[in-house]
Amino acid sequence: MPETSETAGSPSSQMQPSRQERPRPLRVLLAGGGTAGHVNPLLATAAALQDPALGGDPRTQILVLGTAEGLENRLVPEAGFELALVPRVPLPRRPSGDLLRLPHRLGKAISAATEAIEAVEADVVVGFGGYVSTPAYLAARKAGVPVVIHEQNARPGLANRLGASWAQAVALTFASTRLKASKGRTEVTGLPLRPAIADLVTQRSTTEGTQRARIDGAQALGLDPDMPTLLVTGGSLGAQHLNEVLSESLSSLPAGLQVLHLTGKDKDAPVRAALEAAVAAGAPEELTERYHVLDYLTTMEQAYACADGVLCRSGAGTVAEITALGLPALYVPLPIGNGEQRLNAADVLASGGGRMVLDADLKPSDILDFTVLVSDPERQAAMARAAASTGVQDAAARLGALIQQCASTNNTPTDEENAA
Repeated sequence: MPETSETAGSPSSQMQPSRQERPRPLRVLLAGGGTAGHVNPLLATAAALQDPALGGDPRTQILVLGTAEGLENRLVPEAGFELALVPRVPLPRRPSGDLLRLPHRLGKAISAATEAIEAVEADVVVGFGGYVSTPAYLAARKAGVPVVIHEQNARPGLANRLGASWAQAVALTFASTRLKASKGRTEVTGLPLRPAIADLVTQRSTTEGTQRARIDGAQALGLDPDMPTLLVTGGSLGAQHLNEVLSESLSSLPAGLQVLHLTGKDKDAPVRAALEAAVAAGAPEELTERYHVLDYLTTMEQAYACADGVLCRSGAGTVAEITALGLPALYVPLPIGNGEQRLNAADVLASGGGRMVLDADLKPSDILDFTVLVSDPERQAAMARAAASTGVQDAAARLGALIQQCASTNNTPTDEENAA
């Protein structure tokens, strides 16, 4: 597990309120949304801030800032938190009509963010990047409220690069990320994990717990808990090419290995057809018994519990979950966006806990080489230890503690509150 990285600015001890003061409950504005990659870490952090087991306080008041268009509009209320809305304001990357309209749109978003800060009387604003964070950072700066930034990707986005110039703290998922708080502290906290994954991490901390999770997961998914297992998942966007290359590899998979292949929603039919064709062409009939195809799975923790290795994309959330669980992986970065997926796995690759093949270069031989490794107990165990060495298992608690420290200078009670 990586150590906390460099710290700049005042030490945390100077941030703590004196013993004579009675801090009132923390008031936090969390800003982020759009995709699950932004929303899930935000919700995990919100839960940690209120969970005594993770250093939180049940009295902590939380307001989430998001947009009407993003997943947060559904996920945040479902998680039991209040949501305040701001207009969605993309930052244009090149000259266009949107650039001319930006000042007016951004001004409206900053006003909405300011109202949210005032509504919760925020001691600190925490941003997770994306469209929502830019107006939140600017509004917090104008209001004199401390800003804490969490950057999930190895290549920082525009909003977080902007906010880092005055943020009190920047928290990183990956040690290799090139982003620093210009005037504050920078720490590697890891990526706050979804509760189900965090629970699995805890369960797998003992040999008995690991075996129990594997048996339960295998029973739920129809797998053999005693057979080496390769998990294949490309997500909803990145599955197609992985599916095609896997389909070409079916007849050569090692005996004694089972595969759980999550094809992506409504993308399972071609893989099932390829499996039938492989058997018809001479592959062992029992291949159909150990090659399990599902299009979609909501309980990924069950799949992870059974896995000895993972073939996957390298989004920040995927890399963080797999390394926290200590699973070897063959990463195939999704060739879109600003190239962040290629960078997200840099730390685990350097440790020897993963391999990477570019999407355009992926061949059946790459998959077969990895399945041989997964089937070898000694090599698999060595790679698992290396993967775990870069994973952060307590990221939500780490980020929660950093938020509390940065907010402590701002939540000193008034004389009236102390007298209450």
